[in-house]
Amino acid sequence: MTGNHVFDATVYGMLAGVVGTGLGGVIAYFLPRLRSNFFCGILGFAAGVMLAVTFLELVVESLAEAGHLPTIIGLLLGMGVFFLLDWFLPHSHPVTPEKEGREELYLRKGFLLAVGIALHNLPEGMAIGAGYALSTDTGAVLALLLALHDIPEGLAVAVPLQAAGRRAFGVWASLLAGLPTGIGAFLGAYIGAISPVLLAIALSFAAGAMLYIVCDELIPDAYESGDSHAAILGIGSGVVLGLLLTTM
Repeated sequence: MTGNHVFDATVYGMLAGVVGTGLGGVIAYFLPRLRSNFFCGILGFAAGVMLAVTFLELVVESLAEAGHLPTIIGLLLGMGVFFLLDWFLPHSHPVTPEKEGREELYLRKGFLLAVGIALHNLPEGMAIGAGYALSTDTGAVLALLLALHDIPEGLAVAVPLQAAGRRAFGVWASLLAGLPTGIGAFLGAYIGAISPVLLAIALSFAAGAMLYIVCDELIPDAYESGDSHAAILGIGSGVVLGLLLTTM
């Protein structure tokens, strides 16, 4: 991979993070309350596509590059990193704020979530960079998927700040929280270009990270946000689209 490709991967990651979380902030600015079934359908759809891409592309390509051991190592690293991030950092997806509370409490919650989500976005960017090291199409698909995933991240940042009377600042905070995705994309693309073994680990790391995101965040949030039928419809539609994206 050339320096230009690494730069391109960094731009993909930056756009995915900033546009995804920023869009969540904009939604929070204009729509005080989202329709629950629409929201859970979107989360389910993103989960379905990410599951298909994880197992039909990332894991398959990692195995083809270097075999089982690097793939297993990368998977465990990807899931382990996100487990530690969830353990030590605040990371929740409030769609609507509590009815009662103080402005200082909402401000503190918004700032903490912004920091936590910004740090979460670093390994997510590595997934984009590793995919881009494999092919531009894979990197673009992952960037789109993680941008969709980042929409509720932006909501998580903006909603408590909105409740504190800082509606415009919530948008800016959600935009800034997406910036580390670009740094992660640079690292993923650079590491993935060094050797087939490191590329395999980077790809399976991305698969492990995405698997954790799907199982720990997207699917539970989808079922908690609205009707279970909307969630499963979104998941099924996402799997079908992911199948088409990875096999055509």
